[in-house]
Amino acid sequence: MAESKGAGPVALIDTDPQGSLSSWWNKRQADTPLCATVDIAKLSDHLKEIKNAGIKLAIINTPPAVTDIIAKVLAEADLVLIPTRPSPHDLRAVWSTAELVQAAGKRMVFVINGAVPRARITAAVAIALSQHGTVAPVTIFQRTDLAASMIDGRTVQEIDATSRSAEEIEKIWITYLRNYVNYNHYSCADCAV
Repeated sequence: MAESKGAGPVALIDTDPQGSLSSWWNKRQADTPLCATVDIAKLSDHLKEIKNAGIKLAIINTPPAVTDIIAKVLAEADLVLIPTRPSPHDLRAVWSTAELVQAAGKRMVFVINGAVPRARITAAVAIALSQHGTVAPVTIFQRTDLAASMIDGRTVQEIDATSRSAEEIEKIWITYLRNYVNYNHYSCADCAV
C-alpha cells in the first residue's frame, strides 16, 4: 500500500522465526517493497543503515508470542499495530503484548482482522480491546481475496484494488500509517502485509 501511494521506498523486516512475511516476499514477482534481513541484536544499527539507504518506511513483523525480539523491536518502533482475531483465545494472548507496548511508552493500535461478517463476537472483542487502547475504526474481514494474496506474494490491492478487502487495508493506511511516513518504524506484532 505504501509504495503504491508514493510513500516508498519501503523495507519489510521479518523477525518472526516462523518466517511467514519472508515466505510471502520470496514468492513476490514485484521488486518492491524491499525485504531486509537484520540481526535483531543490532536492530538499531540496521535501521540507521536502511534509513541512510533512502528507505522512508520500515515495517517490522514480530512473533505473535511475547519474546525478547518484541522488546527489542519496541525500543525502535514509532507505532505498533496489534492485529487481533475476534476470538477469546486471541484476546487473552494479546494482553501481554499490549502491556509490553504500554510499558515501552509506544503508540499502539489494535486492528481486528480475520473477522467473520456479522459475527457478534467482533463487536464484543472491539469493546474489550477499547478498554486497553485504541481500536482501529475499520475491521479486516476474512475474505478469499485476502487469503489468496498470501499465496503468490501479491497484496490484496494488486489482486483487485476495488475489493472490500483492499478498501479495508487502505483505510488502515489512511487512518494510521501515512502520517508516519518519512522514515519511521512500525512494529506489527504477527502481522501480514
